[in-house]
Amino acid sequence: MAEPEYEGPVDEPAPPPPPPRPLDAIDRDILHMLQTDGRASIRSVADHVHVSRANAYARINRLIEDGVIRGFGARVNHERAGQGASAYITLKIVQNSWRTVREQLKALPGAAHMALVSGDFDVLLLVHTPDNRTLRELVLTRLQSIPEVLSTRTLLVFEETDLEPEA
Repeated sequence: MAEPEYEGPVDEPAPPPPPPRPLDAIDRDILHMLQTDGRASIRSVADHVHVSRANAYARINRLIEDGVIRGFGARVNHERAGQGASAYITLKIVQNSWRTVREQLKALPGAAHMALVSGDFDVLLLVHTPDNRTLRELVLTRLQSIPEVLSTRTLLVFEETDLEPEA
């Protein structure tokens, strides 16, 4: 049996991030408020958690810098936005190819979320497409042409509901 060809450096794990700073009750209240209303003003956040505006601003910036808050966005009704077909796609991939596959999945049109998971498959991918024909093309042409993807399984989403943070 021939040896496999050398294809460059092996994916090396990224250095671990610094340990997270502990969050206090005010930080948790700020997070909860921003999860409920990402458009809340600094003034309303400060009033809600009973701190000064400068303190609220500094805490939010620290939460962003520490990577606790990854960003702000809108919750989209994908069907109303012209993305009427949604699916979770499971992928089995070549061992140690996650970083390579991740970069290719990021470039897929309609890719909304991906996770490296344990169990019967390696990757869970959420996609939104205009229709089932586009979804079929995405799976059969784009995903299955990635050399590191060994198999896929598509789970159609019939209905979805965003869960709101508890009050």
